[in-house]
Amino acid sequence: MAIRLYRACTPGTRNRSVSNFEELVRQKPYNKLTDKKLSGNGRNNRGIITSRSRGGGHKRLYRKIDFRRNKKDIVGRVMSIEYDPNRNAYISLINYIDGEKRYILHTWGVKVGDVSISGSEAPVSDGNALPLTKIPLGTTVHNVEILAERGGQLVRAAGVAAKIIAKEGRLATLRLPSSEIRLIPQICLATVGRVGNIDINNKGSGKAGSKRRLGKRPTVRGTAMNPVDHPHGGGEGRTPIGRKKPLTPWGYAALGKRSRKIKKYSNLLILRRRKNH
Repeated sequence: MAIRLYRACTPGTRNRSVSNFEELVRQKPYNKLTDKKLSGNGRNNRGIITSRSRGGGHKRLYRKIDFRRNKKDIVGRVMSIEYDPNRNAYISLINYIDGEKRYILHTWGVKVGDVSISGSEAPVSDGNALPLTKIPLGTTVHNVEILAERGGQLVRAAGVAAKIIAKEGRLATLRLPSSEIRLIPQICLATVGRVGNIDINNKGSGKAGSKRRLGKRPTVRGTAMNPVDHPHGGGEGRTPIGRKKPLTPWGYAALGKRSRKIKKYSNLLILRRRKNH
């Protein structure tokens, strides 16, 4: 995949870069694997905003993705590689020999016409899903399950991959894209390879309107607010925040404060925490 750059013909095309979508097959999504998607605009069941700076955006059609890969030992062929507005990764439409079709996450390097299989006897090649017991050490994987048969929950973003670094007993040790080292049961499934759309971080929106179409509203700095609205607010002119550490609008510590629960069930499975950014 490559990035297409714009000339600065207008202010919106200055510093703008988009994907050229050369891998994708331009067609409408498979109708039986789509569903309507209602936007919550960052609100909970009571209509209260819980995630700020969300709202608007283009209407979307939800694609049902097969994260479980539970169609075992049945050969499927990649029919198309499509764009999904609900995630930054591309998706592949798989047509199995029994006639069923499913969407899966697109694996980097997999092309239209390639074979994709899920099961313990599948070959260790890109796009195939296998238990961690059958995948050699040093292999890069994605769409990793935390609990068996629950479906992949880890390593699903565009361009990311985890690496199997050790196996001992019933557990396998994986290095996740966040640099966290975590234990995963070896009976869990993982897909070999790296998630597609690897140049996603090289894209530049160029203008605010591109973000608005994605459903992202403007974000106001706390120092630009009044004291009643934010702990950083107030003061004459451009004044500092007046605090030892940055705070959230509700007075909690921000930028580096660890918020993970102390008694979370999976703490024993994490050998090394991810780095704070």
